[in-house]
Amino acid sequence: METNNSLGSKIRSKRLEKGMNLKDLADAIGKTSSFLSQVERSLAEPSITSLRKISKALDVPIFFFLLCNDQPTPVVRRNQRKVFQFPGYSLTFELLSPDLSRQIEMIMGTLKPGGVTCEEPLSHSGEECTLVIKGRMEIVVGGDCYTLEEGDSIYYFGSIPHKITNAGGDELVFLSAISPPSF
Repeated sequence: METNNSLGSKIRSKRLEKGMNLKDLADAIGKTSSFLSQVERSLAEPSITSLRKISKALDVPIFFFLLCNDQPTPVVRRNQRKVFQFPGYSLTFELLSPDLSRQIEMIMGTLKPGGVTCEEPLSHSGEECTLVIKGRMEIVVGGDCYTLEEGDSIYYFGSIPHKITNAGGDELVFLSAISPPSF
């Protein structure tokens, strides 16, 4: 996992590349310039929702901020996956695809009982298909709520706001294929 300093530096670099000042990006994500400045200087850590909003405003997948610039290989070893965690959340994402320069992104999510992927349903470009590997998932897509058990899958357009909750008493593990990469 990248250090917080790298995360803040990458956000700042991408913001400047897009010709945005702190206020522009802060307004786009509904936060203050002060908060964003603290994130860029590694004095504050963004929530999952905030980082998703930042990535959307800067038009890059969320994993863009977490990947190093090494040349990818077609094989991703279990102990070499890019892992994405936030303090205070019971959620972990692992990037299963080698990088984000392809047409599809594969991620594995793990949620502790009662855990959620975000505070409020969020959207992104493209399409997504999610498979429950272990546990019980509740997923809200638009105005519809679905309960999925092990082996069940769901397909939806990423542009429809969605949110996943672990609705069981055990750990929830799921795989998501997202095209184009946007997480």
